[in-house]
Formats: sequence, structure tokens, C-alpha cells
Amino acid sequence: METSNLPAINAVFNLLSTLCLCFGYYFIKKSPKDEKRHKICMFCALIFSSIFLAGYLTFHYHHGSTKFPELGWIKTFYLVILIPHIILAAVMVPMIVVTFIFALKGDFQRHKKIAQFTFPIWMYVSVTGVIIYLMIYQLFKV
Repeated sequence: METSNLPAINAVFNLLSTLCLCFGYYFIKKSPKDEKRHKICMFCALIFSSIFLAGYLTFHYHHGSTKFPELGWIKTFYLVILIPHIILAAVMVPMIVVTFIFALKGDFQRHKKIAQFTFPIWMYVSVTGVIIYLMIYQLFKV
């Protein structure tokens, strides 16, 4: 496999993570008795996000950064999405780890308390990751 295929593959893993997050949220909110499906979805989201991260780091190790073209307000829109995406992506990694540790230890009170912050950040980063991919590689090819 060529590393030039990694952005598309990474976007798929981001999308899969987003779907797992949505279903995991649905299952835990639908009924606390649906804990099993929630756990499966959240574990899958973690795996997909981890695979994404490995692919992302591999791609950027080989290709460096990607410069978005000068397209006026479109570039401004891109940067408005990208800047919080980058900041929150760095913040979310330790949050995800702590959230999972609380769940694994059975400390569901603390798990729920931090998950209320981890979930929306993780969702934002996953969704905007797909949007950023589409903007860079599909809509406004770099």
C-alpha cells in the first residue's frame, strides 16, 4: 500500500469512529441496561480512532504538512474548523484514556462525569476530521 492512500483510509476510520460514537451514545441513553452494546461501540470507536492516529502519523511522517490553497472565505472556513480540531485532538487523547480507565475500573460515576466532556470533543474531532479530508482531498484538491 502506498502512503498516498492513507488520507482516504484515515477518513474512513474517522467516519467509522464517528458512527460508533453515535451508536454508543444512543445505546447508553436509550437504556442503561444496554451497557453491553455501549461498551462494544465505544471500544470499536477507540480502536478505529487509534488506527486513524497511526495512519495519520505515518502519512505526515512521509509527506509532511499539507497546505490548503488560497481560496478566500473558503480557506477561512477551513481554518475555523481546523484550528479547534487540532487543539481538541491533542486534548482528547488523555481524556479518552481517563474515560476508558474509569469505565474499566467500574467507576461509572467518574466515567460519566468525564464522558460528558470527552464525548462531544471526540465527536467534533472525528466529524471535522472527515470534513477536513473532504475539503483537502476531494472538494479543493491540494
